[in-house]
Amino acid sequence: MRALAAALAVTLGMTSAGARAEGTLRIAEQFGVVYLLLNVARDQKFIEQEGKKEGLDIKVDWAKLSGGSSVNDALLSGSVDIAAAGVGPLLTIWDRTHGRQNVKGVASLGNFPYYLVSNDPRVKTIADFTDKDRIAVPAVGVSVQSRILQYAAAKQWGDKQYDRLDKLTQAVPHPDATAALIAGGTEINAHFGNPPFQQQELAGNPKAHIVLNSYDVLGGPSSATVLYATEKFRNENPKTYRAFVAGLADAARYITQHPEQSADIYLRVNNAKIDRDLLIKVIKDPSVQFKVAPQNTFALAQFMHRVGVIRNEPKSWQDYFFSDPATKDGS
Repeated sequence: MRALAAALAVTLGMTSAGARAEGTLRIAEQFGVVYLLLNVARDQKFIEQEGKKEGLDIKVDWAKLSGGSSVNDALLSGSVDIAAAGVGPLLTIWDRTHGRQNVKGVASLGNFPYYLVSNDPRVKTIADFTDKDRIAVPAVGVSVQSRILQYAAAKQWGDKQYDRLDKLTQAVPHPDATAALIAGGTEINAHFGNPPFQQQELAGNPKAHIVLNSYDVLGGPSSATVLYATEKFRNENPKTYRAFVAGLADAARYITQHPEQSADIYLRVNNAKIDRDLLIKVIKDPSVQFKVAPQNTFALAQFMHRVGVIRNEPKSWQDYFFSDPATKDGS
């Protein structure tokens, strides 16, 4: 991971050691429609526009990684300023840096249901998985998919067996896992993904079906994917930080008002091959909400502390999110 972080610093044309003036921003994103807020903010130059209101000419550099572990390593190495990953990786790095770098959440990227999809007809629930099965996740044990699967296992078999299914999981990037699930015939016969990959799987393989819905595990709509940063970056770059959050809010409004144009932006920015109509259907799904205030994250945080995967106990969601007007209505 250290090699990855060093390579990323070179790619972004920055070093992790030197102090930087306001007006530069390095963002690590991942794969999927859950990152559409970032795609739209990038394409429409919303961050740069908000920066001008702060008197800044902001230069934004973008890096695409896979998995919360890689993203967290990049943030802690100083290779990026803003990390985009699941609530699970946020809670892990918040716990790890508590009282030191003090990494906290910046904003949500919206509410999305995540599906655990299998192409094996015999697997109807998580209780049907055996040692022969392999479940693809973006990062084993750390990703939000892994944490939700652990939470579901704890509900099924008790907290002491929360990691019962961990041995079946493998770290595979979403695009590769989707291709494997659609094609069939590989050791990967399940994938805990995100939009639009889960919808592609369901449309591309007649045997593909939903085994688990994250909303069912978490008790309703929830922010699975979030943005986070170090306390140092936020304190030393207040104008850049404000412009970033304002740019995200601009993107959320744009997507809500212009779903078709937002789908075209996703296809263009990601050079994606997904069917446009399917993508628009995902964006317009009533269960999907584009908003920057986090929602329904605390139950997962309580679970992670209860089973000992984070040491510090959060008393509320505000313990692991920075306090800002844009996120004041979170949960």
